[in-house]
Amino acid sequence: MNYSEIENICNKYECTFLRNFTLAPKTSIKIGGECDIYTEPNSEECLIELLDACRKSSLPYFILGNGSNLLIKGFGGVVIATGSMPANYSAEGNIITVGAGVPLSHVCLCALGRSLSGMECLYGIPGSVGGALYMNAGAFGGEMKDIVRSARCVNERGEIVNISAGEMNLRYRGSIFSENGWCILSVTMEFVPGDKLTIKSRMGELMQKRRDKQPLEYPSCGSTFKRPEGYFAAALIEECGLKGCTVGGAQVSEKHSGFVINRDGASFEDVMRLVEHIKRTVKEKKGVELECEMLVLE
Repeated sequence: MNYSEIENICNKYECTFLRNFTLAPKTSIKIGGECDIYTEPNSEECLIELLDACRKSSLPYFILGNGSNLLIKGFGGVVIATGSMPANYSAEGNIITVGAGVPLSHVCLCALGRSLSGMECLYGIPGSVGGALYMNAGAFGGEMKDIVRSARCVNERGEIVNISAGEMNLRYRGSIFSENGWCILSVTMEFVPGDKLTIKSRMGELMQKRRDKQPLEYPSCGSTFKRPEGYFAAALIEECGLKGCTVGGAQVSEKHSGFVINRDGASFEDVMRLVEHIKRTVKEKKGVELECEMLVLE
């Protein structure tokens, strides 16, 4: 494929352009082969031009946030990583707007600093704001849906548009963004004024729960499977005797069965074989279909 226009845009904006880049360091599970081209746009203008060039030339592209919910084999196209985009923080009253590439934890701390409540449940999730909205991330009874007010996006025609929360079809681990292919630029969230010490205490309490119950000491994609209606994936997996089950370097966490971890140099194939074994076993023994929560790109 001809990537000369992509290279020209990156040169114009003096941003990162790399060929045959290994993606493993950019994912939380530390697995990933090469992509043809890796870019890090440093402005919205640069990002929009890259998207436009990919679309006009029919080049496959993938928007990479913090890589926290992603299992990737490799990618024959252009990876556009948003981590170097400007944070573009804006706060007024109980409203905070921030760039899509900003880590969730940074926004949680910003809200804490302004004594704003509503994001405590998301503290500790190692994702970006845009990625969290894309999948309507959540934990401990809360989710992005609870605080999102609107978002600025680039639509399929390259136009910058605003979309309200009511138009996003936010649902359990899903949104309209997985359907329409729009690129999220920034997210506006609305909070509730609260007591700073109470908010800080709740954040600390939930972070400690993560440390106690989740295998944070190993690379992973977070929760491997969505919660089946009427069940808990981790409980089903454990009841099937799969806790600690290993394929190559991939393992069902002995600490939390809902996590498949990269215990020892796991490959993409190790993880996928283990995931398929889990799904097949749970279906045979429990009659329940498990669906991956992580995004699989191959």
